[in-house]
Amino acid sequence: MDPFIALADPVRRDLLRALAPGPARVVDLAARHPISRPAVSKHLRVLTEAGLVTVEDRGRERHYALARPGLAPVRALLDELAGRRPPIPESAFDALDLEVRRTVHDRRAGAGPGTGRSQEESA
Repeated sequence: MDPFIALADPVRRDLLRALAPGPARVVDLAARHPISRPAVSKHLRVLTEAGLVTVEDRGRERHYALARPGLAPVRALLDELAGRRPPIPESAFDALDLEVRRTVHDRRAGAGPGTGRSQEESA
C-alpha cells in the first residue's frame, strides 16, 4: 500500500505520533481513541502494509513500532516541495572512497593517472 494513502486518515497519523517515542501494544494504542480495538487493529494493519509500522508478537501481545525508513517517500516529497536537495546517498561516498583508494594506489605504484604506465616507463 502507498504510504500517502495510509497517511490520509487522521487516526492513522495519530497512531504514528503515538509510536514515535517507541513501541506500544495494541491495547495501549486503542485506549487513546474513541474507536474499538478491532478498528485500531485495522488501522495498524494498513500502516504495516504501507511499510510505516512494524509488528512483533511477544507472547499473546502484539507490539507495534514506527518504521522510520517507510517515511522516506514522504520526506522526499516534502523536501522536493520545500526546494531542498536530497542528501548525498551513501553509495556516492562509497564510489568516491574507491576512486581515492585507486588514485593513492596508482601514485604509490608510480603510475600516472590514466596512463597505465609507471613514470619510469614513460621517461
